[in-house]
Amino acid sequence: MISQHIIDRVVARRGQLHLFDTLSAARTALVVIDMQKTFCEPGAPAEVPASRSIVKAINRLAAGLREAGGTVVWCTHANVGVGNNSDWRNFFDHFVADDVRRRTIESLSPGGSGQAIWHELEVDASDLKLFKNRYSALVPGSSQLERMLRSLDIDTLLICGTKTNICCESTARDAMMMDFKVVMVSDGTAALSDQEHQASLENIIQQFGDVMTTEEILERLRA
Repeated sequence: MISQHIIDRVVARRGQLHLFDTLSAARTALVVIDMQKTFCEPGAPAEVPASRSIVKAINRLAAGLREAGGTVVWCTHANVGVGNNSDWRNFFDHFVADDVRRRTIESLSPGGSGQAIWHELEVDASDLKLFKNRYSALVPGSSQLERMLRSLDIDTLLICGTKTNICCESTARDAMMMDFKVVMVSDGTAALSDQEHQASLENIIQQFGDVMTTEEILERLRA
């Protein structure tokens, strides 16, 4: 989904399209962002319909990375309701209407119905799970992701999940600027439209990381 003029620009700048010819599984983590009921379930307050279409790719990539000796991290979103407020007032007070605010906070509260990882995803007992409370899982105070990755000596992140242009891109941008190698999985991420999805992938491949399909990543893990 990368426009040809973007491909040409990237190749002219760095001499090749893809940053990584091989990937070390032992130092690689698949970070699956927000693939939970709040975003995946039909009729949910923050539904992303296309999120259900990427389940197969995520399952395939997770299985391949586990087999190669890598790490899978399920990162779901949670916000705590405080009376009529929450722990992210700037977002809930200004970016969503009252009825949406109430439904979303209820769904995203720890233990809420929307916290469950989408039932079609294949989660292994060896996988890691954590919460984040901002778009990016790596912005200070959002989650324990950075500490977890550093302790495991992981330097490469494969980003899957939803939305491509919001939480996935936010996490990918922060990861690159914190010196992680970043790969956005083009068939393992989903947005509310193809245009938003494509624009996000084009942002990433130009300045923040690589963009590959599941098959391209698995080929590099095998190499």
